Amino acid sequence: MASSNPTGNASPRPATFGELKASGWRRRSVKQEMRENLVSLLRRGEPVFPGVVGYDKTVVPQICNAVLSAHDFILLGLRGQAKTRILRALPRLLDDAIPIVAGSEVNDDPFAPISEPARRLLAERGDDTPIEWVAREERYREKLATPDVTIADLIGDIDPIKAATRKLTFADPDVIHFGIVPRTNRGIFAINEVPDLQARIQVGLLNILEEGDIQIRGFPVRMPLDMCLVFSANPEDYTNRGNIITPLRDRIASQIITHYPGTVEEAGRITQQEAWTDRGEALPVTVPEFVRTIVEEVAFQARSSEFVDQNSGVSARVPIALMENVVSNAERRALLNGLGSNGAVPRPAVARVADVLAALPAITGKVELVYEGEREGVLAVARHLVGKAVKAVFDGHFPDALTSGSPGNAGKPGGSTEAGEYRPLLDWFRQGNSLDVSDEMPAEELLLLMSSVPGLRTLTDAHLATPDDEQAAAAMELVLEGLHQSSLLAKQEVVGGRVYCDVFDEMARSLND
Repeated sequence: MASSNPTGNASPRPATFGELKASGWRRRSVKQEMRENLVSLLRRGEPVFPGVVGYDKTVVPQICNAVLSAHDFILLGLRGQAKTRILRALPRLLDDAIPIVAGSEVNDDPFAPISEPARRLLAERGDDTPIEWVAREERYREKLATPDVTIADLIGDIDPIKAATRKLTFADPDVIHFGIVPRTNRGIFAINEVPDLQARIQVGLLNILEEGDIQIRGFPVRMPLDMCLVFSANPEDYTNRGNIITPLRDRIASQIITHYPGTVEEAGRITQQEAWTDRGEALPVTVPEFVRTIVEEVAFQARSSEFVDQNSGVSARVPIALMENVVSNAERRALLNGLGSNGAVPRPAVARVADVLAALPAITGKVELVYEGEREGVLAVARHLVGKAVKAVFDGHFPDALTSGSPGNAGKPGGSTEAGEYRPLLDWFRQGNSLDVSDEMPAEELLLLMSSVPGLRTLTDAHLATPDDEQAAAAMELVLEGLHQSSLLAKQEVVGGRVYCDVFDEMARSLND
């Protein structure tokens, strides 16, 4: 059993064992402590894991059930599903502080010490034994499982230097050097990516889960540890480096499956929470809502793409890194164009589709490709994902371009009016006109360029409300890119920009070439 502090912090904490007994201290195990604190949180209606988005109806209730059941548990899921974040939030379920025998390496409970030095100190000094208090943050420790982790790292080993300096024999228990697990006694110990541990090291965890004690180098020492063991892992079909051995998995009482955000709105809340977009400087950057949606759609498209290895998963870090790069590209463009250089309060720089296309490095390093994807090339796959994301957002705001863009649909249901919206724009390109859009083009110049296309501003304003001209220019660029992704406009990628033109003109030019 471990100890917990019900007395709060209103009065000075006891400094000796006698004062601790007089204070009415009540002993509880770690799991009982977590259970009772969780019960209090639930009764007050407070969030159990603040900042964890999208798990309120799925993962969080299962974790609560595991804690209420006093279970050790494992979070099983693909990368970027907040597993480590949840584990690091578990100390919220611990008391503010607990008392230990002063100087104890294993957080000895004064009422039930488990180490020889603590027992001797209590026997010698009795009620005068000094007490220290350990804060909840110090009662959580974690270990990233790697193939080179040893039993000595986790459990402990004989320390020959201690034996030599203190003139002890190797038969003396005082020569033991404790590993990270016993040093987390009366706390929470987490192992990330547990399948990466060698099988023989996983076997070393069995006794801790089953009996709650440890054995070191054959010493006849039994240390009944009190802790909550939690784990994280990727699914076995993804982690080729190893598996969780069956006996260990059998002793982990609850297995909780994590998942990616179910909706673009949930994903957007995560990105908004985690991405560094508010730079706190004199040059603000505005990201229109449709650009934010494109950023989130990239991850959703990747999670269903035939080019991406779905067993590997697509981390939530993809849209986070992508959003940060989008903001930075808009910021860079504004700086190059001298926005705010006169000392006056500048208008915000506005992110647009070109910034998403310029942020491909945030995608290329975070998606694992299957053979077909490798043949296409990682950059081509990244452009493909952005294109599908743009089309999804375009289709969500504008009429179906595939059915409304052809004059032959004028008499079909829903086709006549929509064809009228797109026809002036498409006819302008069919007359041999093209639009050369640069990534570094200032918003005012982009607006003038886009406004030269007949019907483009009218179409944009009719289906996508924008608060100012800068965002209207970004929305018009969305229309052009959306029409390209709908195969109604051709696009030539050039250094630092792109050229939009008629599909048939581009086909004729390609044939001539």
